[in-house]
Amino acid sequence: MSDGFVPFRRRGIRALNHVGAELVRRGLGPDLSADALRRRAERSARRAWEADALTDEALDVLTRSIVDEANLSYFGALVIRTRLHGLLTTRLRVAALLEAEPEILDEPITPPIVIAGLQRSGTTMLHRLIGADPRVRAVQSWEVVHLLPSRWERVGARPRVRIAQTKLAELALRYLNPQFFAIHAVEADGPEEDVLLQEYSLLSQVPEAMLNVPAYAEWLARQDVRPSYEYLKVLLQVLARQDRRPHWVLKTPAHLEHLDTLLDVFPDAVIVNTHRDPVRTTASFSSMLAHGHSMFSDTVDAAAVARHWLRRNVDMTERALVVRQHHPDRFVDVRYDDLIADPMAQIDRIYAAAGLELDGPTRAAMHRHRQSHRQNAHGVHRYSLEEFGLTEDEVAASYAHYREVMGI
Repeated sequence: MSDGFVPFRRRGIRALNHVGAELVRRGLGPDLSADALRRRAERSARRAWEADALTDEALDVLTRSIVDEANLSYFGALVIRTRLHGLLTTRLRVAALLEAEPEILDEPITPPIVIAGLQRSGTTMLHRLIGADPRVRAVQSWEVVHLLPSRWERVGARPRVRIAQTKLAELALRYLNPQFFAIHAVEADGPEEDVLLQEYSLLSQVPEAMLNVPAYAEWLARQDVRPSYEYLKVLLQVLARQDRRPHWVLKTPAHLEHLDTLLDVFPDAVIVNTHRDPVRTTASFSSMLAHGHSMFSDTVDAAAVARHWLRRNVDMTERALVVRQHHPDRFVDVRYDDLIADPMAQIDRIYAAAGLELDGPTRAAMHRHRQSHRQNAHGVHRYSLEEFGLTEDEVAASYAHYREVMGI
């Protein structure tokens, strides 16, 4: 572990990892090979594996990178195998659903509001506030984990089983890593980032945000990610069949990297670009990632994680600035300090750009949400740049162009 970064680890997990290390030495660890995962998915979905060449290559590269580079603990390997199994099984179930109901692909997706800004810049606050509008559809945490109804779930009924399963996972996360929860609270029945839907395409930032997988990250940087956005649209169409509210709000900082592709797939989207001085946010985000990595590995180089994402985020902001030049009419800028000072004034601006009416019932719903979601409700997160081997001058210099263009 890096100097200054101390991960939280339950005694039981430490014991499991100790015993598991011996099992791994004897060749009895979880099999994370691509072929083994394909076979497991086939058995669970009761369907032969099928995927295009890019998806198969992505799975091969990702699993090799995990095995060779991620240095997973035994507990981490069990969790990652379960996660990958869920992704692949759901892909097969979605393919079966689309074969049975091809008209799903005709489901209209109204131009979404897409919140895209650097981490810790108010994206989550905005996402959950807009998601409180009863007319607006935000991808829910339980939907990300349990995308499709179970076989015994009644059509049109509240998906109580899926929500309950996700709440159990939320409680487990809170127990396993309360520090991570204080940084970024996860709500089973609240809005979640749609990058977790893109993860089903195996072409997303999610693996490198969770694990040390440089080979996969370098491979992904060379790929055309349009298939990821096209699959995101397909999954939104699948979800739209389960809940037909007319409007969508999407959110993930990862969109900054590919706003050109997003606008190709969702040409009338309104991009809400949030802004906050990265000098004030880099330590917080670095801490969140380091704590996230530590759930899966006992050897986290927190400084290396921070430097990797400093480079990634600078690149994402530069790419976003280029897209803004070509599509200035598609952007609404929201500054963090303005959002904190008067959230509803920023919502007014966003809704005007999206052509949505901000009526009395909607304002009341958003007010209730704000009253029930107070800042630091899950604890206070303390951090500093020095913990991650960074300085304010270094971060400021890295973002100099972005800060100059946006007047930060």
